[in-house]
Amino acid sequence: MTTWSDRAEAYRESPTHREGPDLDLVVEWCDPGEGVKALDVATGGGHVARRLREEGCVVVTLDPSPGMQADVLAGAESIPFEDGSFDVVVSRIAPHHFEGLEAALAEMARVSKRLVVIEDTLYSSDRHERAEKLRDPTHVRNYTEDEWRASLAGAGLEVERVERFEKTHPLEAWLARTGCEGADAEHVRELLADRMTDDGSAWTDTKIILRARRGDA
Repeated sequence: MTTWSDRAEAYRESPTHREGPDLDLVVEWCDPGEGVKALDVATGGGHVARRLREEGCVVVTLDPSPGMQADVLAGAESIPFEDGSFDVVVSRIAPHHFEGLEAALAEMARVSKRLVVIEDTLYSSDRHERAEKLRDPTHVRNYTEDEWRASLAGAGLEVERVERFEKTHPLEAWLARTGCEGADAEHVRELLADRMTDDGSAWTDTKIILRARRGDA
């Protein structure tokens, strides 16, 4: 996980991760309040955890990369907590890196008493996937809404609400966060041509946010 440790500061400072209406909704859908116990899976820059703590939640952060300075060093596929340890489990803009999505969702459902809240990039095309993988080899894949619904159902979770947000990413900063440069960066630009802003300085994607409840909650 050296790669992510090296990127940690860039993700802590990244505006697209640090703020935005999508982050606001993720926090709202966690039903935050005094004493609510929350687990932030693949916390990255810790932005969800920070906001939940501001709302009075008792938050534990989990991430496999030491540089992210999480409370617990572990992957989403093997969460070291007992069943029902948290009121809500949340993961934001991270599951597209999970090697085993179904295993991760099963673990998130297992340690939650009530809610699981997910935000990630919505699948749009194979061309977009190739760009993401070239820019960041740790990218596994994005998923469609139908795939998300099926995977959450497979983990015993009932999807209650779904929302989408279009986000604009300044291209150079986005490439720099993962150290993508030279010929690879040029190829990424070509692959994202259909998603570029008119001036070519940024590109857009769509984030999907899902709130799901344990079937027995």
